[in-house]
Amino acid sequence: MYSDNIKYIGCDDAGLDLFESQYALQDGMCYNSFVILDRKVAVMDSSDPRTSEQWLYNLNAALDGRKPDYIIVQHMEPDHSGSLSAFRKLYPEAVIVASAKAIAFMQQFDEDMQVEPVLAVKEGDILDLGERKLQFIAAPMVHWPEVMMAYCPEEKLLFSADGFGKFGVKDADPDDWACEARRYYFNICGKYGIPVATVLKKASALDIQTICPLHGPILDGEKLEEALRLYTIWSAYDVETEGVLVAHASIHGHTAAAAEKLAEILRARGAKKVVVADLCRDDMAEVIEDAFRLGRMVVCAASYDGDVFPPMHMFLWKLGMKGYQNRKVGIVENGSWAPSAGRAMRALLEPLKNVSIVEPQITIKSSLKKADLPGLEALADSLLI
Repeated sequence: MYSDNIKYIGCDDAGLDLFESQYALQDGMCYNSFVILDRKVAVMDSSDPRTSEQWLYNLNAALDGRKPDYIIVQHMEPDHSGSLSAFRKLYPEAVIVASAKAIAFMQQFDEDMQVEPVLAVKEGDILDLGERKLQFIAAPMVHWPEVMMAYCPEEKLLFSADGFGKFGVKDADPDDWACEARRYYFNICGKYGIPVATVLKKASALDIQTICPLHGPILDGEKLEEALRLYTIWSAYDVETEGVLVAHASIHGHTAAAAEKLAEILRARGAKKVVVADLCRDDMAEVIEDAFRLGRMVVCAASYDGDVFPPMHMFLWKLGMKGYQNRKVGIVENGSWAPSAGRAMRALLEPLKNVSIVEPQITIKSSLKKADLPGLEALADSLLI
């Protein structure tokens, strides 16, 4: 319970190993949902189909004999709306409240679902529950086009949809929100910095003391202040931590050895933080997180079929897909007879907004040699200017 009249009815899914079938989970996932008990009863979102039975049990217990008047659908992605059809069968008279675009999506996901009765809301609309009101805030492309957040001024509480979410069950790592929230943000919402910044500007005009996201812990006090600080940095694609990411894709280990040597040189030259990532083995979502977190990056890869070793291609393609920008990047290629990785990596980096490719580009022939060290040192110096 987060106030006398707002009860948590969300669910943990501790056994889920992949979110969106691509992001590795160490601690499962949670799907947050709430009931507001006022003269009118409003349910805030539902739950993933995997947890429908538990969610409906939690809902029934919280209602304690009452019936819901409304169910608010902030976001139509199935991890939040996947139990909506089951809800509708139990409570056919409850009004579904959502944006017009969300309403249009409903029968795309379940053509047999009874949508009516339904109420379309837009920016600034207010739903009067009695002592409490919900003021709706349009949040398109955070991170789907139909998203609508809701602010309750009487509780000074923002229901923030997927904004401010994180990976993990609700109480996983309660003292470390930022780590999995950062990985979540850049991989889920990273492309949409401008829409996120727009919502942050709207939120700055409100007296918010609590944020209830659809994933992760409830934020208040110092945690809320830190979340707002980080979201301001992330949405602007600013540098959170001064340092260098050295990401490598190595076939036989020689490119990895060159990357490690470069990291050693960077540390010796005073780099505040150096992170070395193996794109063939490490969680790519974590490497993407580090790429956005740090201000500089070096990509080191073997040549492959006249192009670049596929793990590096996938990494750079994903960075571009997520809106990577405002960074300095160095290139180290390896090739035994016809080096091609540098050209391929450059072609993926050059279209990115405000990404400066640092010279010199380093070419290694098969394995790192003493004669290659001055080039790595020059690249390190250029990166740290």
